[in-house]
Amino acid sequence: MRDPLVPAPLATLPWKLIFTVLAIGGFGLIVLYSAAGGSLKPWALSQGIRFGAFLFGAILLSRVREEQIKAAAFPIYGIILLALVAVEIFGFVGGGSQRWLDLGFIRIQPSEMMKPAIVLVMARFYDLLPSGEIRRFSAIWPAAVLIGLPFLLVLVQPDLGTATMILLGGVVVTFLAGLPLRLYIGAGALFLAALPVIFFSLHDYQRNRVLIFLDPEMDPLGKGYHISQSKIAIGSGGIFGKGFLNGTQSHLDYLPEGHTDFVFATMAEEWGFVGGLFIIAAFLLVVNWAIRVSLRARSRFGRLAAAGLSMTIFFYVAINLSMVMGLAPVVGIPLPLVSFGGSAVMTVMICLGLLMAIDRAEKAGR
Repeated sequence: MRDPLVPAPLATLPWKLIFTVLAIGGFGLIVLYSAAGGSLKPWALSQGIRFGAFLFGAILLSRVREEQIKAAAFPIYGIILLALVAVEIFGFVGGGSQRWLDLGFIRIQPSEMMKPAIVLVMARFYDLLPSGEIRRFSAIWPAAVLIGLPFLLVLVQPDLGTATMILLGGVVVTFLAGLPLRLYIGAGALFLAALPVIFFSLHDYQRNRVLIFLDPEMDPLGKGYHISQSKIAIGSGGIFGKGFLNGTQSHLDYLPEGHTDFVFATMAEEWGFVGGLFIIAAFLLVVNWAIRVSLRARSRFGRLAAAGLSMTIFFYVAINLSMVMGLAPVVGIPLPLVSFGGSAVMTVMICLGLLMAIDRAEKAGR
């Protein structure tokens, strides 16, 4: 029974989820503070401001009705797709990639916003499709176009990691919508057969990442330096870590990108296995809550969208952890809510806001 002293909008929020997200973000700020040598600048302070702003935005987004989200799915997808085209024409180049639109007062990365958008548009497409059409060609080719266009536009930026996440998010929704299993088996076989062609079509730095993944010791001081130092940092942390502010790999600049893509290694060195287990367990709680939202949803759109959004968060975490531990090639996926940078925080908060909106719609329909 709801406490009459607590306003309804606050009482209906999933506070266990919010506190879990706050714990992840707060721990991330501690790691960034340490990575800067015990200083709020240049990372922890600005990251804290972004985190608070995007969390507030997620709470506001949770008040949007599911019908409004459904109605906006195709328009939002279309706007972001046009933004991706604009990136190709006059996008800002940074770090060797053309991924951003510089609007003067802000620099945006449309590919990040496509991650939740592809899930919404695919869920809306299959929500509109009659159930009898799900095994026909009319259920396949539009989905392939909707996924393929942003995938290719992001791939040529080049941004293999983000393109892969867009592809995975869309494919998850198609699978859960009920497309025949033989399509995925056939696509998997075709992908394996085409691997040599795909490999040699990659950029030089992308091929090097694959080769380093297959043989990390082939160039430990050159192309394999990132992953070698990441493994050293994680392994040297042991069970309980070296202690707060006592990391050496990050503080002595042995670990590149220790505040962004490889922030988990920075954390594991100082907080050890226990700290890593905390982060993983917290993210598992978030993903578990998101999956339960999907299972509780009554509408087809709600079920598909919630499942796709939950998997988007899962892929973020799984790919980053696999990357920093040497279990997957380095593809530039940050650890959301922990790595420095606003793009990943924004994307995950959008996903959580949409999930809270779907959850609220389910509770209101009881």
